[in-house]
Amino acid sequence: MLFKISHPLINVKLSRMRDKNTESVKFRRNLVELSEFMAYEVTKNYKTIATSITTPLAKTKGFKLEAPIVLVPILRAGLGMIDGFLSLIPNAPTGFIGLYRNEENLQPVQYYCKLPKCTKGANVIILDPMLATGNSSVEAINIVKKYQPASIKLVCIVSAPIGIKNVMAKHKDVDIYTAAVDAKLNKNGYIIPGLGDAGDRIFGTK
Repeated sequence: MLFKISHPLINVKLSRMRDKNTESVKFRRNLVELSEFMAYEVTKNYKTIATSITTPLAKTKGFKLEAPIVLVPILRAGLGMIDGFLSLIPNAPTGFIGLYRNEENLQPVQYYCKLPKCTKGANVIILDPMLATGNSSVEAINIVKKYQPASIKLVCIVSAPIGIKNVMAKHKDVDIYTAAVDAKLNKNGYIIPGLGDAGDRIFGTK
């Protein structure tokens, strides 16, 4: 399913990120804060199990997650979202998938993959600010599924309809969370109006 997360502060922070005059340090800060808002929504339906705890005054009922959460940013732009999620889930193990886009055919090429052993049976959250063609997201999900997780969620900041359609067609069991669904892609596969190349803007490489 597709979940579009709407909140006044998310809209404000995303607007700052879209502005071409926003410098890298402010772009990164807004991305982290926006990701933290999204982390709350993405995780709110995870199951918990009851546990017994002792407060300074008495024993009482507590809760813990039924399955661990594993965060998997897609390199490199996904790194910009990781701190926002770790602020709410500080103990979450983190894996990394490195993909770059072949600029001729827009297909993803894998150059790195390192996932924690606990990925099997875990609730995996894949992080990537932009869902454009969806090819990189589809490939990342293919990779994660080999580790037999309990569930997979894909979290993006800005998405294009064609990318959403691509992921949903190939991975019907994966929920997509996004802060915005933009109009289209241009001839180079970039989201319009979008916010430019997220990786370049995060790290100031262009």
